[in-house]
Amino acid sequence: MSTIYFYEPDDPFGFLSNFYLAPLLIDGQTWLCSEHYYHAQKFECQDIRNVIQQAPTPDDAFRLSRQYADAVCDEWMDIRVDVMRLVVMKKFEQHDDLKQQLLATKERFLAECSPCDAFWGIDRDGVGENKLGQILMDVREKLATTQSVLSL
Repeated sequence: MSTIYFYEPDDPFGFLSNFYLAPLLIDGQTWLCSEHYYHAQKFECQDIRNVIQQAPTPDDAFRLSRQYADAVCDEWMDIRVDVMRLVVMKKFEQHDDLKQQLLATKERFLAECSPCDAFWGIDRDGVGENKLGQILMDVREKLATTQSVLSL
């Protein structure tokens, strides 16, 4: 089985990246992309969440979360994978074109090829946990099952 590597949103398969601009509606709020939502959830302070939500780019949302690192909620490390799973599912549920592209990857292994994050991604040598890739493959499987049931 071949591997699909992704990282930058404008690269082939960049739609898999959290930096890919795909607006989301979650709990009545609009987010520019999954990166914005993910980083805002690190904070209990609504003012910080709002600042991150309004960041003009995903890079800015990421940087802001680092700027406010001392205010990250205590349980963040325990809930971060669940938050990522939620936002990735919402992204592909709310954008049918992206869902179809994800489903078109079939059974291929998905890997965020990150030069700096061995938790969410892996490097070209396969070193890293690839949590984002695993979540994407789980979401793909759930969406494929749902689509199969709906087509019956």
